[in-house]
Amino acid sequence: MVNNQPLKHVRGMEPLDEDWWSALLAEEERYAGGRNTQRASEDAGEYHENHTAVVTRSGGVDWSQVEQLFERDETISLTVTGYNRGGLLVEGQGVHGFLPISHLVQVSSEVLEEDREEILAEYVGRSLYLKVIECEPSRGRVVFSERAALASAGRRIELLSELKPGDCTRGVVTNITDFGIFVDLGGVEGLVHVSEISWGRVRHPCDAAKLGQEVTAYVIQVDRERGRIALSLKRLCNNPWEFAEERYQPGQVVDAVVTSVVPYGAFARLEEGLDGLIHVTEMGQAGAQVNPVDMLSEGQAVRVRVLHIDAARQRLGLSLNLDR
Repeated sequence: MVNNQPLKHVRGMEPLDEDWWSALLAEEERYAGGRNTQRASEDAGEYHENHTAVVTRSGGVDWSQVEQLFERDETISLTVTGYNRGGLLVEGQGVHGFLPISHLVQVSSEVLEEDREEILAEYVGRSLYLKVIECEPSRGRVVFSERAALASAGRRIELLSELKPGDCTRGVVTNITDFGIFVDLGGVEGLVHVSEISWGRVRHPCDAAKLGQEVTAYVIQVDRERGRIALSLKRLCNNPWEFAEERYQPGQVVDAVVTSVVPYGAFARLEEGLDGLIHVTEMGQAGAQVNPVDMLSEGQAVRVRVLHIDAARQRLGLSLNLDR
């Protein structure tokens, strides 16, 4: 699943700094388990409440045992004792923790909210083979994965030691959330943040990938201590913004395709990865009040005039050309 041949460095793209990585991890935790944005905060609170309960029950966790399981990437059989919207509560001799729904092998992360409780309730009392994927004694946090247990013992450790920034790797899409795409690399999951999906505008990650799809990704960063891998799809392609200011100048009229219509205007694509905004004030005659949805539709071919272009900030202003 892994190809360690490094790719050429993408011009204009620097390695991620620590602030970006910290923000990414914070966002991932906020939406843990691929839950709906609307219910993320509520579910996160329920996760911590139930997770704390299962950890502190029956004398707490044998942290030396948990850390050994994590460090050796070993499999353990645990019993499901409860559930919440985010997943299952599991425990065994001296080991307790949480199993997110996105890490269950036989449950799709796209399961409807109204079906989720019934599906998870059926797991209570069952024994599952799991691996520890997160172990944080200071936070009383133990997270398990049934999906990771499919890989041989030690595979996660191998992948984390083998992979490095600049590598090209292949994996299977296991979860799609509002903030990105999770990819199983054969023993550990990597995340393609929404900002790393395409050079162009992405309405939602589900528009770029499907569950079960095999994808090739560029490795941006590897956090071996936490077992996190940041991936990119767009860095496998040339950056269209790199020479955009040479190809397009203010006043130039070009062909484009409308990619989305929003209340304040519409986005139009000049070429793959190069999207610009036609503001509502640039859709009709001067002073005319127009409604974007009455003027344009997705997929429509239009002629636009370039108003301004800022490649460094990836900003492109367009005007609908009415002189056809």
